[in-house]
Amino acid sequence: MRVCVLTGGGDCPGLNAVIRAVVRKAERHYGDEVLGSLDGYRGLLDGETVTLDVESMRGTLPRGGTVLGTSRVQPYAVEDGVARVRRTVEALGIDALVVIGGEGTLSAANELVRDGFKVVGVPKTIDNDIGGTELTFGFDTAVQIAVDAIDRLHTTAESHDRVIVVEVMGRHVGHIATWAGIAAGATVTLIPEEPFDIEQVCRSLVRRHEHGRYASIVVVAEGAEPLPGTLEVPDKVYDRFGHVRLGGIGSRLGGEIERRTGFETRVTTLGHVQRGGTP
Repeated sequence: MRVCVLTGGGDCPGLNAVIRAVVRKAERHYGDEVLGSLDGYRGLLDGETVTLDVESMRGTLPRGGTVLGTSRVQPYAVEDGVARVRRTVEALGIDALVVIGGEGTLSAANELVRDGFKVVGVPKTIDNDIGGTELTFGFDTAVQIAVDAIDRLHTTAESHDRVIVVEVMGRHVGHIATWAGIAAGATVTLIPEEPFDIEQVCRSLVRRHEHGRYASIVVVAEGAEPLPGTLEVPDKVYDRFGHVRLGGIGSRLGGEIERRTGFETRVTTLGHVQRGGTP
């Protein structure tokens, strides 16, 4: 067989390890040829692929990112996208696709199956938000990075008697925030699944400080939202793919905590450091 592998959507630790595993299994166990589609589905749309073999994948196991590149382009979001993918598949003699991606990438893969393509989907995302999957690769590393950061922030918070708000990624689910908050001993953890009451958050911090604990860590997921009418937040902004741009709730929350409690508050947004580097 000739198999084509691609990585779509956001990057995360472990992508190269999965590509390498596909190549080694295909070449050494099944005797297959493997191609790589550049920049996710874009390579299939534009006919841009590279040949992958065991030799070319040497040294990639511990590398972060993806040697194939990635993008959020999908065949069902561009004109004649499926037809263009089909032309590439037929021209190159591709028998099957291995699609490594998150919710959007695998949703497109599912549609490709319905349109007659043979596809294996591999669940990838730091957010751990793919249905039917217990754990996605990339998630464990992201949580560990968040825990390490919060551990470090504990000591500086204690040195200055401060509240530190830590904003973590996760899109619309609170797995990273919850796991990291528990593991690192956060005072308060706020997640998208449960709208928060800013007054209740502040009361918890005040109560803690009244008992002689003068430093607190508040972990907030980027998709967390306040109860309607309790805290003013900016209108949502969307990117060109229709995804809401998240981030900024940490700064809004930190300023409000300081205003309402009088406690000196600092904000750290971990951002893309959670999805980069060695898995």
